[in-house]
Amino acid sequence: MARMTAARAAVEILKREGVRDAFGVPGAAINPFYAALKAADGITHTLARHVEGASHMAEGYTRTHPGHIGVCVGTSGPAGTDMITGLYSATGDSIPILCVTGQAPTAVIHKEDFQAVDIAAIAGPVTKMAVTVLEAAQVPGVFQQAFHLMRSGRPGPVLIDLPVDVQLTEIEFDPETYEPLPVYKPAASRAQIEKALTLLAGSERPLIVAGGGVINADACELLVEFAELTGVPVVPTLMGWGVIPDDHELNAGMVGLQTSHRYGNATFLESDFVLGIGNRWANRHTGRIDVYTAGRRFVHVDIEPTQIGRIFAPDYGIASDARAALELFVEVAGELKAAGGLPDRSDWAAAAQEKKARLQRRTHFDDIPIKPQRVYEEMNKAFGPETRYVTTIGLSQIAGAQMLHVYKPRHWINCGQAGPLGWTVPAALGVARADPEASVVALSGDYDFQFMIEELAVGAQHKIPYVHVLVNNSYLGLIRQAQRAFDIDFQVNLEFENINSPELGVYGVDHVKVAEGLGCKAIRVTDPNELRSAFEQAKKLAAEHRVPVVVEVILERVTNISMSTTNDIGNVVEFEEIATEPGHAPTSIRTLKT
Repeated sequence: MARMTAARAAVEILKREGVRDAFGVPGAAINPFYAALKAADGITHTLARHVEGASHMAEGYTRTHPGHIGVCVGTSGPAGTDMITGLYSATGDSIPILCVTGQAPTAVIHKEDFQAVDIAAIAGPVTKMAVTVLEAAQVPGVFQQAFHLMRSGRPGPVLIDLPVDVQLTEIEFDPETYEPLPVYKPAASRAQIEKALTLLAGSERPLIVAGGGVINADACELLVEFAELTGVPVVPTLMGWGVIPDDHELNAGMVGLQTSHRYGNATFLESDFVLGIGNRWANRHTGRIDVYTAGRRFVHVDIEPTQIGRIFAPDYGIASDARAALELFVEVAGELKAAGGLPDRSDWAAAAQEKKARLQRRTHFDDIPIKPQRVYEEMNKAFGPETRYVTTIGLSQIAGAQMLHVYKPRHWINCGQAGPLGWTVPAALGVARADPEASVVALSGDYDFQFMIEELAVGAQHKIPYVHVLVNNSYLGLIRQAQRAFDIDFQVNLEFENINSPELGVYGVDHVKVAEGLGCKAIRVTDPNELRSAFEQAKKLAAEHRVPVVVEVILERVTNISMSTTNDIGNVVEFEEIATEPGHAPTSIRTLKT
């Protein structure tokens, strides 16, 4: 039997579980693991500037390709606690990442040793498993179990904490005979699928709500096939955006309080039946439950049994992996269609597309300072269907979701439930590391950008190119808009006159200088007619220099983006002029019908 340190055994298991990249920051208590990482070869490590950044890089990496599991590494003390936000974000969005931390020696963990902290207890509520391994011989089994848990049922993160003496202890381990544990995923039965289809067939105006679980299950092609067989329009959730191309005849648009389309909400409110697959009825999607559920029946399919009925009781629930369910949905629907047993939904689908052509928001404005809507219009022109967009929170994300277009799964990579400021830069680096040939475009407001701006240096050091669109109004825009309900504008204003950059006026931080100081390229745009050329130049600079390129757009200080102020998807306020002629929305999916 081969003998090696427990740290080396852990690295060998990572390789055999398919890990090819890791993100982290070394430290005294995790150095034995880093020594094993170097000796074993085969895993590329990206050095972060902040350990929270490493966790978000791991998230972006996982979210890019089916089967990927991002790994983040650091010490237990400040590194592990810094990574809690990434673990929370991952667990909220069902994203499997592995966090490996180095702990103080076992004999002094509870003696207030330097940087010793009970990280397993801290991480427990935001992981599927968090464990401090006290016996070196258990390390292989714990890592094997970690990958089994991350991939089984509802995916999610795991933290493994390794005391430094445990890492250094030699154990018997044979990497050549290591085998991953079988993955468990619940699967729907044919009887359950037949019942769901019977309920669907009894409706007149059905919709499919497709969530992130469909993307996690790599089942988007099946979802589209099922929709086409039945003729039922599809509403992707924010986490499910991309399951069906935006220009597909059965894409009905997104629904919700904020990240929604006018036509999506209008179609949903006319529906009488909803089949939810791999979604969790998030509150920004549903708004008031009484409004959302009134007059319609629901079937809910989700991989996590306890998710069914968590928000509201459906008429019928099925605990199943989305792929397993959709395989049966396609099979049974195909048989029904061949036998003439499926209703004709063409009029209902056409009505949804008619709304898509009528109910649009205006994007074309020539104002200076620039209105944000124009930014997304020009992004639609500059960045094609292969673009992988990355964003997290704020008015920039909300407006982007309302106005950008996504055509493929994993091409809208968004932190959904947690929405931590600062997520976008490191997540975009993780996405670009996972798909080096991709066109990666990040989208941030100025505050999100400033939270983890130091991670741009990671892209410069490791030659990770992407384009970062930074919309700057020197405000906490989403919070300012929410404060309107309290009749305040308090502690959300970021403006100041920068004594080193007087040309900025009151816009404060000179993001161009900071980005350049971190080894990246940057362009500032103040005229909407220069946006397209700036985006084209950014793409060329990223390709030439292999570094992140920031395009900072100076926006008008105050814009209210469309959203509900009453938690009611039937009462979304359009603060700006709506589109009334085709030139108002030149990049809309459907030419405006007046």
